[in-house]
Amino acid sequence: MGRQPVDFSAWLTERVEHVENVLEQLLPSDTTLPSHLHEAMRYAVLGGGKRVRAALVYAAGEASLQSGTAASAQQIALDHAAAAVELIHAYSLIHDDLPCMDDDSLRRGRPTVHVKFDEATAMLAGDALQPLAFELLGLMPIAPALTVQATQLLARSAGSLGMVGGQAIDCDSVGHALTIEQLQQMHSMKTGALLEASVLLGGIVAGAGSATRKGLESYAAAVGLAFQVVDDILDVTSDTATLGKTAGKDAAENKPTYVSIMGLDGSRDLLASLRDQAHAALLPLGPTAARLAGIADYIVGRDR
Repeated sequence: MGRQPVDFSAWLTERVEHVENVLEQLLPSDTTLPSHLHEAMRYAVLGGGKRVRAALVYAAGEASLQSGTAASAQQIALDHAAAAVELIHAYSLIHDDLPCMDDDSLRRGRPTVHVKFDEATAMLAGDALQPLAFELLGLMPIAPALTVQATQLLARSAGSLGMVGGQAIDCDSVGHALTIEQLQQMHSMKTGALLEASVLLGGIVAGAGSATRKGLESYAAAVGLAFQVVDDILDVTSDTATLGKTAGKDAAENKPTYVSIMGLDGSRDLLASLRDQAHAALLPLGPTAARLAGIADYIVGRDR
């Protein structure tokens, strides 16, 4: 696919700011009853995060639009899809940080939701963010058949065959040796499924044809895995202040990671291969996929 365009950084910054504004508007006000719950929901979602999943929705939509410019209805639909994946991601982080799971006190450089509020409120905030995500998909002003596809896709990626199932496998794997194939299966569900869904949601909303969807699927599989490989590398090479979450936690809890199985150099080699796979998958899509190529490079090169 070649190098990302020079304006990629500006585009990403603009998209992050845009989806932040969208989320600000779509989340319930913290003055609406039950105000304490809504305050916790907004705390969990707003004011932090890389918004990679939202950016993938927008970039895939841009790559899939026939005209190259989103009509008003499609732009609203992309906003709702981007917000939906961010809400699902935020809920998963709230629950991951709870004492019954990872028991972490720091997320995005500030106290986790159960520390800032309390454990019950954190649980309920996560519970409330899930249905809100699907409500937003249901409000997309696109063909009903496409709304059904989008809803089914997000539900599957977030459920027992996707993100939640991967988390369950992760919990069961602590202290156990996994093969690289088992590790990849776990992370393709736990982390990759929602990232892949973000790409495909953008394609669905924009009306991507079968050939475009095939390219998006191959790209999404590569970047979904790459994101987790980077996370595993950063857990051992970065520090808590940079990451905004507790560094070294995987090793301390004896969790299987790419680094623990393949070593640091092997993990970096895999990462480079996944970036090449992502770029190759975009070649048939042409120049409209430049933003997706930029996101692949951004994921591989991120330091937090």
